[in-house]
Amino acid sequence: MTTDEREVAPGGAARTAVRNEVVGAEEAGQRVDKVLSRLMAGVPRTRIFRLLRKGEVRLNGKRVAGDVRVAEGDVLRVPPVRLQPEPPAEAAPARVSPRLVEQLNAAILHQDERLLVINKPAGVAVHGGSGVSVGVIEALRAARPDETLELVHRLDRDTSGCLLVARKRSTLRSLHAMLRDDVQGAGEDGGFDKRYLALVRGRWELGKKRIEVPLRTDTRVGGERTVKVAPDGKAAASQFSVVQFFGSLATLLEVRLLTGRTHQIRVHAAYAGHPVAGDEKYGDADFNRQLQSFKLRRLFLHAHSVSFEYPDGRGLLSVSAPLPPELHAVIDALAAGAGKLKPAGAAKPGVASARLVRPPRPIGAAPRKVRSAAGRRAPSDRASRPTRTRSRRGPRT
Repeated sequence: MTTDEREVAPGGAARTAVRNEVVGAEEAGQRVDKVLSRLMAGVPRTRIFRLLRKGEVRLNGKRVAGDVRVAEGDVLRVPPVRLQPEPPAEAAPARVSPRLVEQLNAAILHQDERLLVINKPAGVAVHGGSGVSVGVIEALRAARPDETLELVHRLDRDTSGCLLVARKRSTLRSLHAMLRDDVQGAGEDGGFDKRYLALVRGRWELGKKRIEVPLRTDTRVGGERTVKVAPDGKAAASQFSVVQFFGSLATLLEVRLLTGRTHQIRVHAAYAGHPVAGDEKYGDADFNRQLQSFKLRRLFLHAHSVSFEYPDGRGLLSVSAPLPPELHAVIDALAAGAGKLKPAGAAKPGVASARLVRPPRPIGAAPRKVRSAAGRRAPSDRASRPTRTRSRRGPRT
């Protein structure tokens, strides 16, 4: 028989051309539907039977049923059909660097039969994605091909510290349930206790502060995900505590992550008027340039501890990751001149500064006005008590 000629149809589908096939000796005695199946490779048999029923297949110029047997020299008309394009071949798996595998193996902080805790290096993505072919999870799977490994949570590429990887599906489901409960309860006692160290701009005057503002995590700016504070966003809560002051230039904070939204700490810190050092997306460019003189070359955000009760009642797991050497060096450089450090330029007020901290009353300011008797409520037994003046010890948080 003649060969199968094909044309490329719009949309990428292959289209067979109308052709007449002369039956040879090797096809003689075969059923028409069998011959068509060989001539129209890739076309489902249901489609072939439909063509036969519609009369589009002709044998010696006449309509024919599928069970008719052909003879040598018969002319079989093969109608044109569209064929779905063949699926593209799967891309070869990305090559995992042995150096990365070695680096991650050396960074294991804890492992048991259910869980791995990795001290993730900064600059390494947790998984492959846009512009990144290999991340932590791909490297671990390459090093442990016989295990089922899944990320329990994620860290930003530029954030270092504790990263949890489940070694069992049951563990993954249990820990995900705990994380969902944390989000719904906005970080109430129990569940995960995740703490970060962050160096922020300026002197933090808010004390121990819980910032609870909703975040929109689905916005795009120039095709890049950008998280914003928005009333219709998802609930997000972070608790900030001072660890060390470095003059009026910067403050080292411990941040307890009460919920787990994308870029949550970075956005909440910027909202409070104290963006994280080295943050190129939500931070202060002038402050970042000034910190470069203290050898800061990355985002100063480190997941330094995680603890939780195992869901099956096997006890408390608590793991901590030491501050990386490059961040320790920044702290040492700042501490050397802590009493003299000041911002190079005028500090920029935060968008939430007026809502998060009450400014102190100026010295010598007039006392607060006392309402007249006409504006007061009905007299009670408290009316005879002496009025107590409020102390002016400083800002109220």
